[in-house]
Amino acid sequence: MKQFAYIAITLFLATVFSNTSALAAHKQTFTGEVGDAMCGRKHMEGTPAECTRTCVEHGSKYALIVGEKIYTLDTTDKTALATLDQQAGKNATVTGTLDGDTIEVSSVAAK
Repeated sequence: MKQFAYIAITLFLATVFSNTSALAAHKQTFTGEVGDAMCGRKHMEGTPAECTRTCVEHGSKYALIVGEKIYTLDTTDKTALATLDQQAGKNATVTGTLDGDTIEVSSVAAK
């Protein structure tokens, strides 16, 4: 009976750890135009860069527009935020982990 319990526990732990690693997100790279999550493609004020910066100053998050898709960019990294600000209205390459429509940003590079 003890042997059965050890086998059951071992199988359970193996299943849990294999599923956890399978669920772990992997980094992807996306290239598109840096905008903001509120306006997306349809900027309401000034140039795309000016509108993006204004919206972000008022609480919107940066976004990456890739074709028809708009991804919200989530980061607190000051270097990434500075690059996003510089690239507002321009193309950039963003590397990060995708979760639904949000990219947890690891790095940003001018395109």
